Amino acid sequence: TIFAVIYKTIDMRKYMLMAVLVMTTAMGFAQEQQQEVKPRVKGEMKFEHTRHNFGIFAIDTAVVTHDFVFTNVGKAPLIIHQANASCGCTVPEYTLEPIMPGEKGKITVTYNGKGRRPGVFRKSITIHNNGKQTPLRLYIEGEMIGEEAPIKPVELIQDSTVYVN
Repeated sequence: TIFAVIYKTIDMRKYMLMAVLVMTTAMGFAQEQQQEVKPRVKGEMKFEHTRHNFGIFAIDTAVVTHDFVFTNVGKAPLIIHQANASCGCTVPEYTLEPIMPGEKGKITVTYNGKGRRPGVFRKSITIHNNGKQTPLRLYIEGEMIGEEAPIKPVELIQDSTVYVN
């Protein structure tokens, strides 16, 4: 009868639809497995030191500068995207070209204490790059005194200068 033919046709359509859905799902999983995720190779900054102490300096020499030197110890070129200081009195300048693996780069940090009160300061510089450790922080500190500094540095111990009167 006609109802039996219609019933078989509808039943067959269900099976066909199920088969198409199963095949589509299987193909999707197969494509995902074919696309292996390769580990992303990155550059890596290794600094000689990440903290610098300017020590005690006089207000008449209120502009002090330090170079933070680093080596790219990663396996890909390293690019510095941005360097931000925690205060407008501190200005970082950095290498704009990519630093190839094994090569050195530098970030020059200048502290300008002109027009500022004498005293102890601590500033941070945040480095954004395409390497493994980002953001990365560098620190400068020191003490600016109001008159000429009558003291001189004696020795350098782990990025800190020791002074005597």
